[in-house]
Amino acid sequence: MRKTSGGLVAAAVAGSALAAAAAVAPTAGASTAAPRASHAACNWATVTSAAACGGMKALVAAAQKEGVLNTITLPANWANYGTLIKEFSDKYHIKVNDAIPDGSSQQELNAIIHEKGTSKAPDVLDVGPAFALEGASQGLFSPYRVLEYNQIPASEKAANAAWYYDYGGYISIGYNASDLKVAPTSFASLTNPAYKGSIALNGNPTQAGAAFAAVYAASLANGGSFSNITPGVTYFKKLAQDGNFITAQSDATTIGSGQVKVSIDWDYLNAAYAAQLKAKGIDWKVVIPTDAHYAAYYVQAISKYAPDPAAARLWEEFLYSNEGQNGWLGGFARPVLLNHMVKLGTVDKAALAKIPAVSGTPSFPSQSQQKDAAAVLLKLWPSV
Repeated sequence: MRKTSGGLVAAAVAGSALAAAAAVAPTAGASTAAPRASHAACNWATVTSAAACGGMKALVAAAQKEGVLNTITLPANWANYGTLIKEFSDKYHIKVNDAIPDGSSQQELNAIIHEKGTSKAPDVLDVGPAFALEGASQGLFSPYRVLEYNQIPASEKAANAAWYYDYGGYISIGYNASDLKVAPTSFASLTNPAYKGSIALNGNPTQAGAAFAAVYAASLANGGSFSNITPGVTYFKKLAQDGNFITAQSDATTIGSGQVKVSIDWDYLNAAYAAQLKAKGIDWKVVIPTDAHYAAYYVQAISKYAPDPAAARLWEEFLYSNEGQNGWLGGFARPVLLNHMVKLGTVDKAALAKIPAVSGTPSFPSQSQQKDAAAVLLKLWPSV
């Protein structure tokens, strides 16, 4: 599990590759970081585009002179980050150090503050939307426009380029078709006694964004709304009372051991489990519940205090290139530029074909609804 909230749950908003999104655009101050090494003609810690500092050739040269990129909370099996990091490192000959791979979005923001001024401070972040808003409001990010910045819909980035959406997905139901005789299709179907002792979440919903999203989706499927998450809590409480819902955390280990037979999680994680567990003879299937479509993105940002500001900017350019976007797609996640790449014909069609199918339109809460829901969960979830 990663991107846990530490009490503040990541906002769930869907964008162009998922659905229409709500516009949010907080501001952040300019960077004051002292880089390890800098291009002679300009300060990469404050530059807001590659063009403003000599172009991509100059950016690559400056980043290679720094020689290091500090990422944080990017486990190898999350949205294909292991492959993306290796490809970036091999392509540019830059060493990538990833701190606390299984950490949280809040820990990422904390690291900017606590490691400020040190060589091990994070250069770049990948956080939930609520944390992007929080970090921007604290002036922790350095605005930067990647080459493809204009292709990112306005509702999916800060107006000053302090942050932008990167990849997203839908809440899904993953299940062990090798063990279960009845295939789940919806939240309603999971009440079947056939799933006794089988269903788990990716963490505690008061702390983990994926688990929080699962409760929100369950609420939508049970007469609730984004202004009323209580039916989702009631749903899981009943599942627990019936013995269907267990407290184990769903991940590749608990699924592989057979402890967890049904996981309610992001579709790109469930799809990744399917690929990983196939070698163990486990037929892990993934479906989007028919009674609730819930989508969300994560967010990229550059630290204001990045010790390797050129490498940080080159990383973002890599992620928003066709190579990087298709890399996320290879991890079963929907990149923010997906629609744009489909139109240009640059999308990896084989990878796209492996993404779990979704029909209809997803729903998403406003920022105020999300915050209210988080408060309700803190109060009610302990009784589940």
